[in-house]
Amino acid sequence: MSQASFRLRSFLIGMSVASLTWGASIYLYLSLNSHTDTTTLSDGDKGQSLPYIPLRDISSRNHLVDDGTMYKNSPALVADLKSKVKVVNGFGSKLNSYSVRNVGKNDMSFGGGLDKGNSNLDMESLGLIKTIEEKKEREQGFKKHAFNALISSRLSYHRNVPDTRHDRCSSIEYPVKLPSASVIICFYNEEFHALVRSIHSVLDRSNTQNLHEVILVDDFSDIDGLNEQLQKYIEKRFPIKVRLYKTPRREGLIRARIFGAKRATGDVLVFLDSHIEANVNWLDPLLARIKQNFTRVVMPLIDIINAETFEYTASPLVKGGFNWGLHFKWDNVPEDSLLHGEDFVKPIQSPAMAGGLFAMDTKYFHDLGEYDSGMDVWGGENIELSIRVWTCGGSLEIVPCSRVGHIFRRRRPYGSSSAGEDSTVKNSVRVAEVWLDEYKEEFYKTKPTARNLDYGDISERKSIRVKLHCKSFKWYLEKIYPQLIEETSEAKSSNNGSKISNNKVPYSPWNERKRNYISQFQINLMGTKFCIQSEHSVTTKNSGLVLAPCQAWNKKQRWSETDRHELVLAELLCLDAGNNKLRISKCHEMMGSQEWKISSKMETPIYNMAAGLCIGLPETGKVLEGVKVTLDICSEKHPFMKFNLLGYRNI
Repeated sequence: MSQASFRLRSFLIGMSVASLTWGASIYLYLSLNSHTDTTTLSDGDKGQSLPYIPLRDISSRNHLVDDGTMYKNSPALVADLKSKVKVVNGFGSKLNSYSVRNVGKNDMSFGGGLDKGNSNLDMESLGLIKTIEEKKEREQGFKKHAFNALISSRLSYHRNVPDTRHDRCSSIEYPVKLPSASVIICFYNEEFHALVRSIHSVLDRSNTQNLHEVILVDDFSDIDGLNEQLQKYIEKRFPIKVRLYKTPRREGLIRARIFGAKRATGDVLVFLDSHIEANVNWLDPLLARIKQNFTRVVMPLIDIINAETFEYTASPLVKGGFNWGLHFKWDNVPEDSLLHGEDFVKPIQSPAMAGGLFAMDTKYFHDLGEYDSGMDVWGGENIELSIRVWTCGGSLEIVPCSRVGHIFRRRRPYGSSSAGEDSTVKNSVRVAEVWLDEYKEEFYKTKPTARNLDYGDISERKSIRVKLHCKSFKWYLEKIYPQLIEETSEAKSSNNGSKISNNKVPYSPWNERKRNYISQFQINLMGTKFCIQSEHSVTTKNSGLVLAPCQAWNKKQRWSETDRHELVLAELLCLDAGNNKLRISKCHEMMGSQEWKISSKMETPIYNMAAGLCIGLPETGKVLEGVKVTLDICSEKHPFMKFNLLGYRNI
């Protein structure tokens, strides 16, 4: 064989071996990847690994179905929407699919299987308390912020929320060119994670072409380091369009918003609270309405974020109103106005605004007189602006295709004015004196103590009313809010013994309302002959719970679970964990302290998400008849924290 032939043969053999080697390597690589679900993507904001989601899973969504059913504006509407909503990014069909920001170093598997490597988690486990330190953190959070700051600190800044819009909203096309928006968020001592999540949700779910800037106004917060911490985060994580300002002294929400508005340069001002989460494509529907008519003041439909659990739920179609005490309230949208599918996406004219979330043409805001700067802190400014807009040539409307979630707290975590007076009452007096004309007497009948209150100088506000040629309050009642007069007449007739015929949903006492029960059982302490029962009769509110010998016939031991995960004793009173005290009480139908997690029928902990605690007995105690049943920190090692569901049956 010649030397040339030998070289050619060697070359061909080498090429063949190399090809086989590469082919085998590629085959192994593809095989491994096709059977792996643990590929991770980095979440830059948290340094956290997120599970790889195959593209085929993203496309499978549980869309709202327009089946021609006429939705009625009643309590049932919320439950109906809850069963039909879709998760915004399509990762699942549950109403709430949450992302964890940080769960700490503890194993969270007890009571719900919280896995630090999983970004899509049931909210049921996120509030789980495993240490004394976490319990204190939760308690301090409620004290400072009036919501569960422990859960807020664990939630991702980019968590998934359900797309609660009607399905028709996704097919609406908006103009390519819309006014630019300046989003203004004022805050005072806000919980850091809730505030940052609010900002991220605005950035994540807004059309960047139309979002001109986000202006943050720190109203002289006195939580140590809050402003500095936020400034560092902004510089590191947010685009240049996010800017932070701080007032030179405590101004209160009303004047802080004026402060922010004067620094805004967008075509439209969008005021938001500092504990919200914007939903999908929330901004464009608002801007489109203002583009058509600059005198429109528009509001998103406000969804509910539970202050105890952070569960995000849909709000029904409602409109704003108020009573003669000038307290804002939600009114039903008439059922006869919701007859067709398109009725659920049309803007709803509203006599009043809640005040926390709305959009308004920038020039129109200033021309109309901004806010009444003579008002203090918070309260009444929403009613004043509502009446002023309507009577001075503008209009108010709620845009159902724009939705923003809001944490509804049961109390304000901060006080009123620096003088200690109730700012809401003083502000309401200013509204009555400037805008109600002869009807201000109705206000004073409701609040007689306000008649002699010093409400300050209102001459400038009265001059605005003259300058803008505003209509009378009588016109407002006749044309915009006749319901206020009708309700007053009904109340007077009712006091005189007359029967009123109307189409309102009749009030049903809590103990007569129908509930959807799904199962029934006794709760037996594992390894014993004892069951949990009420300390007193099944009709005694706030009765504690004790151990007693299991008796199948004993109604004091008969628990029924509802589809809202309430545990109802003898189908009368609900198991409640409010204030971390276990008792039976009136069913409030707001979940939270009455929502329970039971993972199985045998050897299961029973966990309350709002409290973050589990049902158990004192560890040092003895298992005896009459021993008090309590709430405690959840632990696998706790000897008295697992139960069997005896006589379990589906209903």
